[in-house]
Amino acid sequence: MKSSPDFLPVNIGEASKLTGVSAKMIRHYEGLGLLPAPPRTESGYRRYDADAINTLHFIRRARDLGFSMADIGQLLDLWRNRRRSSATVKKLAMQHVAALEERIQVLETMKRTLEDLASQCQGDERACCPILDDLAGSATPLASPACHSTPR
Repeated sequence: MKSSPDFLPVNIGEASKLTGVSAKMIRHYEGLGLLPAPPRTESGYRRYDADAINTLHFIRRARDLGFSMADIGQLLDLWRNRRRSSATVKKLAMQHVAALEERIQVLETMKRTLEDLASQCQGDERACCPILDDLAGSATPLASPACHSTPR
C-alpha cells in the first residue's frame, strides 16, 4: 500500500492507486453504504479525504481476510464506534473463523475425492475415465459410453 499523497482529497483514480481497490469496487462499496458518498467537485468528480482512504484500506483488509460484505458493514460500524465492546468484535471474528474452518473441511473433502478419482484414472489415450464417470453420477465403474465402445 502506498503512503498518503501530500494533498487530499483525491479523485477516484488516485484513491484506487492508494488503496489497491478498483474504482469499480469503490463505487460498489459506496452503493452498499460501506463507504459514505464523497463530496463532488462542481464538475461531478468524487473527492476522497483521508477518512475515506482509511475506510477503503479497512474494507480491503477485511475482504482479504474473507469477511462477507454484511460482516464488513458490522465491522465498520464497530470500528467507527469508539464506545464499542471488543468482545463484540472478537465474537464476529471467531464466527468467521468457524465458517472458515467449515469451508476448509469441505475443501479438504473435495480435494481427497479428486485425488482418489485421479488415482483411479489411467491418464492415457483411452477414453474411459473414472473422473468423468463420477461427474456424470455413474454408480458403476466404466459406465461412460466411451468405456462401453469397442476400439476400431
